[in-house]
Amino acid sequence: MDSLKITGGHKLNGTIPVSGAKNSALKLMAACLLTREPLTLTNMPNLADTRFLSQLLASLGVEVYWPKGDSECRLNAAELTSTIAPYDQVRKMRASFNVLGPMLAREGHATVSLPGGCAIGARPVDLHLQALEGMGADLKVEAGYVKAAAIHGLKGAKIVFPFVSVGATEHAMLAATLANGETVLENAAREPEIADLADCLNSMGARISGAGTATVRIEGVESLSGAQHAVMPDRIEAGTYAMAAAAAGGDVTLNGAPVAALGALIDALKRCGVDVDADESAATIRIQRNGSALKAINIDTQPHPGFPTDLQAQFMALMSIADGTSVIRENIFENRFMHAPELSRLGANIQVRGKEAIVQGVSQLRGAPVMATDLRASVSLVIAGLAAEGETQVNRIYHLDRGFERLEEKLTGCGANIVRVDGD
Repeated sequence: MDSLKITGGHKLNGTIPVSGAKNSALKLMAACLLTREPLTLTNMPNLADTRFLSQLLASLGVEVYWPKGDSECRLNAAELTSTIAPYDQVRKMRASFNVLGPMLAREGHATVSLPGGCAIGARPVDLHLQALEGMGADLKVEAGYVKAAAIHGLKGAKIVFPFVSVGATEHAMLAATLANGETVLENAAREPEIADLADCLNSMGARISGAGTATVRIEGVESLSGAQHAVMPDRIEAGTYAMAAAAAGGDVTLNGAPVAALGALIDALKRCGVDVDADESAATIRIQRNGSALKAINIDTQPHPGFPTDLQAQFMALMSIADGTSVIRENIFENRFMHAPELSRLGANIQVRGKEAIVQGVSQLRGAPVMATDLRASVSLVIAGLAAEGETQVNRIYHLDRGFERLEEKLTGCGANIVRVDGD
């Protein structure tokens, strides 16, 4: 397996372009199943996950035109040749389960494997299935597959989520666009990616209002048309590079950054003593830290607009070199502190107690071989390696390739000493 070798101690100075959002792109790609006309997505991130989903869609009969390295992807689902998504494909990436609702809404039936396990927690799909049942779907779970039918079409319904779920909100929204009547989603997730999905669906002829609030209304339509839509910038990628600059020191400007979506992180960085200049109209965030010490602060992960769970590991790496003690509470996923032991290998002082991690800042991290356990954990080790003295080798970086486009190129362009080493 490939690994990254990082020689720390180099400040970052320069400009980093922010790619399209992975978490948005995957659901936007699934939207192509709702129409017989082409859907063109621009600002598409070239990632292992998005490329994998394109392969799954192709196996269902979708014509995919997406040249390697191109940021424009054209998806044409004029005729579906299959409504079965098998285990070997769905197990590799949870987001692929979201093809179920669109195929069910369009074709009246679909069979999709339950997704595989996840390193950061159980993440069940119960709420997805309850939402589809609420819209009149007949569901059976047999031999690890969800067999869904709605021969007379889905029907509008009021769906109250018992707790906030981004995936279930998006999945219900996708299916409800072709349902008969109005669907109301209560206690819906408010993440910016949900608003991005709604914008795309509305450009295809859907009637969705309230996306980005706790109540989303979808008035079903008979059919959707094709459209062209630009994937929103990746707030997690932008936040990650912001913390990399804060940890290593220097002066970095993030271009094409979703400033409004990063309010909680920007506030946290300012409280840490980092100079942050965010310009929403210019879509730029400038991060500066030249010699000033970082201050330890406490954070709690929360659904948007709170501090994102997908930035928790990166923030822990930053707090590992801050003055004082930080308490980080993870309220979204269980088992999402697996990066803590690996950060400790670099000299971090971290104690995990249930949902809390107590981080006592140290004056200097020191390079060592470490192993990535999941996507966000892996990039937290990169951040720590940039700030550490000596060489850090991050192994199992296939996790990074799932969510960060051209990571080494973007960081070396700002002065980092980071190289990919091919595995055996």
